[in-house]
Amino acid sequence: MNSNGLRIGIGYDIHPLVKGRPLILGGVEIESERGPAGHSDADALLHAVCDALLGALSLGDLGEHFPESDEFKGISSLVLVQRVGEMIAGRDYRVVNLDCIVHAERPRLSGYRKDMIAKIAGALGIDAGDVSVKFTRGEGLGPVGEERALAARAVVLLEKISGGG
Repeated sequence: MNSNGLRIGIGYDIHPLVKGRPLILGGVEIESERGPAGHSDADALLHAVCDALLGALSLGDLGEHFPESDEFKGISSLVLVQRVGEMIAGRDYRVVNLDCIVHAERPRLSGYRKDMIAKIAGALGIDAGDVSVKFTRGEGLGPVGEERALAARAVVLLEKISGGG
């Protein structure tokens, strides 16, 4: 571990969009005709958050901790974030800040930002002011721009808790 107690992690996730699946991002259900395909609720934003948190402490990735098994089929990704947050706290680290971006052509997501931030902050037990969620479009380029997929990225800064083991 580094001597200053700071750790940075990055996470990325992408899911194809299909009819008949709910669109859940940041733990918030969004009105849409299509949603992401996946084993869990396929919340790409929260999956990116989990991978950023796990990566910051060199704990592997989401699939290592929550494999595609019956136990995790259809699970809410908010539960996964809570469990990963507990892993982080159990190693005497805390989230300093979390910066996220969702790549989606449609639907427009800005009206859901505050709810997403509140859900993410709540799952991690941190202040909403320490969570940023942004949105961008694919501008017609690639699978996101062609509305075949949505993706998310997250960057987190963790800090060793004073007096922790």
